[in-house]
Amino acid sequence: MNLYPYQQKIVDEVREAYREGLKAPCVVSPCGSGKSVVIAHIAKQATDKGNRVLFLVHRKELKDQITATFKRSGVDMALATVGMVQTVVRRLDRTETPALIITDENHHALAKTYRKIYDFYEDVPRLGFTATPIRLNGAGLGEVNDKLIMGPSVEWLIKNHYLSPYRYFAPPSVDLSHLKKRRGEFTSKSIDDAIKQDARVIYGDAVKHYKRLADGEQAICYCHSVEASLAAKAAFNGAGIPAAHIDAKTAKAVRDKIIGDFRDQKIRVLCNVDLIGEGFDVPDCSTVIMLRPTASLSLFIQQSMRGMRYRPGKVSKIIDHVGNVERHGFPDTDRAWSLKGEVKTSAGGSSPQVKMCKNCFATVPAGTMECPYCGATFEPEAAPVEVVEGDLEEIKNTFKFTVSYKEPSDCQSMAELYALADARGYKRGWAYYQGKMLGFI
Repeated sequence: MNLYPYQQKIVDEVREAYREGLKAPCVVSPCGSGKSVVIAHIAKQATDKGNRVLFLVHRKELKDQITATFKRSGVDMALATVGMVQTVVRRLDRTETPALIITDENHHALAKTYRKIYDFYEDVPRLGFTATPIRLNGAGLGEVNDKLIMGPSVEWLIKNHYLSPYRYFAPPSVDLSHLKKRRGEFTSKSIDDAIKQDARVIYGDAVKHYKRLADGEQAICYCHSVEASLAAKAAFNGAGIPAAHIDAKTAKAVRDKIIGDFRDQKIRVLCNVDLIGEGFDVPDCSTVIMLRPTASLSLFIQQSMRGMRYRPGKVSKIIDHVGNVERHGFPDTDRAWSLKGEVKTSAGGSSPQVKMCKNCFATVPAGTMECPYCGATFEPEAAPVEVVEGDLEEIKNTFKFTVSYKEPSDCQSMAELYALADARGYKRGWAYYQGKMLGFI
């Protein structure tokens, strides 16, 4: 199995991390960078030496996909267990001890179910893979991982023809020039100052914009509820554009038929509620339609990059009717990841809204998508939305960020030190030295 040079570099860095005595590195690899191939390569290297591998996933679709990839890659399946974390955690006393644990979508690894497995196999080396090493609540992965191994950036993958370029269309009501960066992300205050529309507003007609911007192209449409997804499907069909809806409760046979029709281009627009996200295997498409605002950076990246699988001459289109770009930036925004994550607090110190897990009855913040205690996935909550008339405009990732810090001591992260170095025309080595002096490294 041949790897691209950047994929081989990841494998080499993983091997070096273990040589350094680390136990649980995590690879940060963008969507579409071929992480399944890298995972299969590492698994094959292990099983070729007679070592047992345990691969953890949180959804059946992911299990089926990686199993197929392992088989194609020559992994010895007699030594490889691909299991859903919810199943593995119940069978720990009946599972042979692995020599290596690999976790897919590793940003879920802080959940109680994953940590129970890690604790049970506390002496077993681990390896995680994710595109976004941060939880929805801002928690970093430092409690379960000891190093982040950075894969190539989305910008690099686009420039080197591993991902397709994109055009981004969004509501014109937000002045992006006011957005500021801190620790590689947009600051909350600058976002609050910039956003002029309510998060529950859908700006512009989805059918009209599809016809204007992507007529005839294969599109995936993300909605905030089953009802909204069915309504979007009806609207597209009513306009003569073949569309279908799938959700978590759609029967497998029906879902497979719909996916097949989408692959054969009998269906142009596939409407869903967060289903086509992490690892969900759908045929190549070129257009993403966002009718669902999200506070999850991970979800945004998964959805926005769904149409960026490379094909010569292809330009992906992201049609964002809900202003997700103001919350999260662009797919190729440069982000400075850290094992510490970013701690978020409620405005004014007030308590966040909460909800209860129907599986284990734990109380968790209202925005939680996966229960941290039992791993159960919350059903997306329908929220009232209002469609506002108007036309989306193309938004380009060309705006500059203002450096608000003047001296190294004013900086709070390496990302800010590197930004200060760039503003002064200094080399990155200067920022590195200042970071060591300030205790960032």
